[in-house]
Amino acid sequence: MQYFKGITQFFMLISEEHIHSQSFGLNLNVLDTNIINLAILLSLLFYVGKQAISSILEGRQQKVLNSLQEAEERQQQASTRLKEAQTQLAQTQLIISEIKKEAESTAQQVRESTFNQGKLDIERLVASGKASIITAEMQVKKKLLQQVASLALERVSTQLKSEISSEMQSNIIDENIASLGGSL
Repeated sequence: MQYFKGITQFFMLISEEHIHSQSFGLNLNVLDTNIINLAILLSLLFYVGKQAISSILEGRQQKVLNSLQEAEERQQQASTRLKEAQTQLAQTQLIISEIKKEAESTAQQVRESTFNQGKLDIERLVASGKASIITAEMQVKKKLLQQVASLALERVSTQLKSEISSEMQSNIIDENIASLGGSL
């Protein structure tokens, strides 16, 4: 307020000097200075400018409100997508944990199956080995018996040849034929 008083006093001093000195100064005669015309012109400019500025500001305000509304909608959509993504992530993690459990279960079953199959294979190999050993023992026994019998026959034959004469051989043959039921 004092600022305006100071300015008013300054203009009053200048106008008084102008009146007395006829040089540069301020003319306070309202009709002489066209202050009324200027006031009308300024009022008209203010009225028209106010409408133009008001319409521009209203348009700008509407754009800002629209932008805010669009931003809120995008934010809501982003929130919805985030919730959906979090739900999908949770479901995916559940599926992954189920797959891991199934994989561990399957691996355990495969281990047990492989162990059991290996055990059966070992038992089969042991049984087959035992059967092979028994068969080999029987073959060896059979060969040994054949060799023993063959050696015994050779020995008996050799002893007979050395101890029995041809007369004794003829008598033995005749006795055997007689025991069979016939005579010569």
